[in-house]
Amino acid sequence: MHRHLVKSALAAGAALAVLAACGTGSGERTSQARATKAAVPAPPEKKPVKGLPGMPPVLDPEDVYAADRPNKLSPVVKGFPSRVYVPNTESDTVSVIDPKTYEIVETIRVGRQPQHVVPSWDLKTLWVNNNRGHTLTPIDPKTGKAGKDVEVHDPYNLYFTPNGRYAVVMASLDRELVFRDPHTMKIEKTVPVSCYGVNHADFSLDGRYFIVSCEFSGELLKVDTEKMKIVGQQRLPFQGAMPQDVKVSPDGKRFYIADMMAHGMWVLDGDKFTEPTLMPTGKGCHGLYVSRDSREMYVTNRGEGTISVFDFARGKLTKKWRLPDGGSPDMGGVSADGKVLWLSGRYDAEVYAVDTRTGTQLARIPVGSGPHGLAVYPQPGRYSLGHTGVFR
Repeated sequence: MHRHLVKSALAAGAALAVLAACGTGSGERTSQARATKAAVPAPPEKKPVKGLPGMPPVLDPEDVYAADRPNKLSPVVKGFPSRVYVPNTESDTVSVIDPKTYEIVETIRVGRQPQHVVPSWDLKTLWVNNNRGHTLTPIDPKTGKAGKDVEVHDPYNLYFTPNGRYAVVMASLDRELVFRDPHTMKIEKTVPVSCYGVNHADFSLDGRYFIVSCEFSGELLKVDTEKMKIVGQQRLPFQGAMPQDVKVSPDGKRFYIADMMAHGMWVLDGDKFTEPTLMPTGKGCHGLYVSRDSREMYVTNRGEGTISVFDFARGKLTKKWRLPDGGSPDMGGVSADGKVLWLSGRYDAEVYAVDTRTGTQLARIPVGSGPHGLAVYPQPGRYSLGHTGVFR
């Protein structure tokens, strides 16, 4: 009987404790909820970027490509037909492809040795860089019609400062960076360089400097955008290096430089401009293209017919896609919806369309001889920094 009474008392005490807990008033619950909520630290505010004077504000300090999301087209380009413009260096033509049908819808005759098709800063014009013809051919992307050539000496490649104030011609054989009016192409300032083969570039997060690759001497330049002055120069630590395409990481902390002889890409701290490290990707590493979600970068390995996929957050390569029947994937761009990677086949007179989710080849399209810096247009973004389409 005694044990029974003890058990009853214990049970009653437990029940009272439960009832007490369940009977907490709404005021107490609200206070507890507020205390819990207050204990969770607020996310740190993103410090605004002090950009190059006149440059559109950086949308996200942690993602320089924030304006490049799928189908986020500027009102300037919304009425433009979707096309792939392919400069054929040995045919002196531009093949125009309809990406929906994978068919060539027009062939435009241009000057000698067209290297790249470059969207202008204001997105209204496509400039064909006729390297050995010493001209730029303007194409109206709304109509697809070419205009009158503009005389520009040795225009191997073309970029625009982030504030839209200057066009920057990569005069490879002239060994110059030529700052020009972005519309008339009148020379504003010529900057001689001591390296050989200036060809590709990309700008820092704040637009205040840009990194340039010198293909034939294996060097890198750092250029102050506003002063139009070279502030750094270094030789890559690899015998016979041939740096190509340049891309900045989404957070702006690193630059990646493709190297077709080192068979990988260099990882560089642009602010410090210290010696970079090499990340092997594949034979003939050449072009670099960022995915629409800023998570990955597609790396073309021209010498082996493959595409490596680099994960920015993990800092490593995660996949490698091989083109069926080989090929020579070179320069190109990502479709507006982010689903297709378009690449020129430099030594195979063809263009490749590749599914960015699976790496599957969707099409292989015959074009002219020596296809090089093709441009997919239009693409998302507020303005263009040049090359085959580097948008912010």
